[in-house]
Amino acid sequence: MMPQRPIRFCPYCGVPVVSRFLFGQERPTCPECGWIYFADPKVAAAAIVEEEGRVLLTRRVNEPYQGFWTLPAGFVDAGEDPARAAERETFEETGLEVQVTDLVGVISGREHERGADIVIIYRAKRVGGTLRPGDDADQVGFFDRDRLPPLAFRATRRALGVE
Repeated sequence: MMPQRPIRFCPYCGVPVVSRFLFGQERPTCPECGWIYFADPKVAAAAIVEEEGRVLLTRRVNEPYQGFWTLPAGFVDAGEDPARAAERETFEETGLEVQVTDLVGVISGREHERGADIVIIYRAKRVGGTLRPGDDADQVGFFDRDRLPPLAFRATRRALGVE
């Protein structure tokens, strides 16, 4: 797990937190109101969209891995169904409307400081839209699996079976 920035103040009453051994580990705790910090995992959802044996990928405009390619993916918002997040992210990044058809798998392990701890991979089919880059992608396209461009993340490589 990647190190997180330290929690220094209670988000509810603003008092500096102290470290206490609770629930099996040291946790930032508010000595005033009793709030305990539990680090929640960051969850992302990705879509594998294939047409005519080719897989949809997006080229990243942001670091890390700027200029490398990945599946359309992004963070799941609080209260959001992860399958809907995969559909939403695919539309935001590629302009394609997709419908999740099944769960491919779950990949764990944060790859960089701002990354997800858990990536849920879905298979999805195109139901509409027009292919165009958007959000944090500057190019999008379908690629033959034996001629993939440089891939950004271990999770993408694992999802596509190339690692």
